[in-house]
Amino acid sequence: MAKFVINEQFLQQVETLQILIKNNIAGLFGGNHQTRNFGSSCEFADHRDYMAGDDITKIDWNAYARFEKLYLKLFLDERQMHTRIYIDASRSMDYGGGHKAEQALKLAALIAYVSVCDMDKVSLYVIHGGTLEEVFTSVHGKDMYLQEIGKLNSIVFDGDSRISEAILPSAVGYGDGLSVIISDFLTDDNYEDAIDHLCGKRRDVFCIQVLTRDELNPKIRGKAHLFDSENVQKFYRRNIDKEIIKAYKRAVEYVTSRIRDYCEARGANYLLASADASVGEIFLGRLSDMGVVK
Repeated sequence: MAKFVINEQFLQQVETLQILIKNNIAGLFGGNHQTRNFGSSCEFADHRDYMAGDDITKIDWNAYARFEKLYLKLFLDERQMHTRIYIDASRSMDYGGGHKAEQALKLAALIAYVSVCDMDKVSLYVIHGGTLEEVFTSVHGKDMYLQEIGKLNSIVFDGDSRISEAILPSAVGYGDGLSVIISDFLTDDNYEDAIDHLCGKRRDVFCIQVLTRDELNPKIRGKAHLFDSENVQKFYRRNIDKEIIKAYKRAVEYVTSRIRDYCEARGANYLLASADASVGEIFLGRLSDMGVVK
């Protein structure tokens, strides 16, 4: 991209947002996650009968004094989760002066920062055509984050993207964290299989649809010659009147409801984010309203 979206000023804003979000885990933005598997953390979970060979240091002697029976203390297992972020790097994401692309990068950087602050690992990928390209993997800790996050400025938005074709063959982990897909989802191509695949792996899935203000509410009127961003062989030449605008808005509603309803039916989260909104408004406002962050 022409300008550095992820710069020192933005990173200072990200840190401020992180400070403001004091309790930002609501099943999605993990970190130091405690599972229902029993392990060696400090948080007590339950008792079970003592059996020969068990670790005697975990015997609850207070319970023995009360019941004259040996019980073993069980503790919650703490696991470092893995946030995986997928950015649609198609040409259509560069529409509107690149605002969608910039917003996608900022949202990805912010989600990654929240994750590393909560002691999660983060991997970030871009989707070009049907290929998944690694930007960085298994980043953990703020220092490593700051070393790697500038790579987002080098992402080129071009061509098309086939989300399912790119994600399905990749390693995604099983039940070990959050998967985020950031895209405009303005495609007839299959993205549903990717959502099903990630949900089937028992991951928390979060789809963020980024659209510009003009895409949501176009102001264009009169004679126009419009081209498909990802295929210039497809074009539309008409006199844009009120009826065409109404038909267009119905199409936009179909596109947004298609991805929203699909996510809701599978227990995934969905957010429609304006490319013209600040990340603070999106992250602290709309995500809070959704219950994704508190």
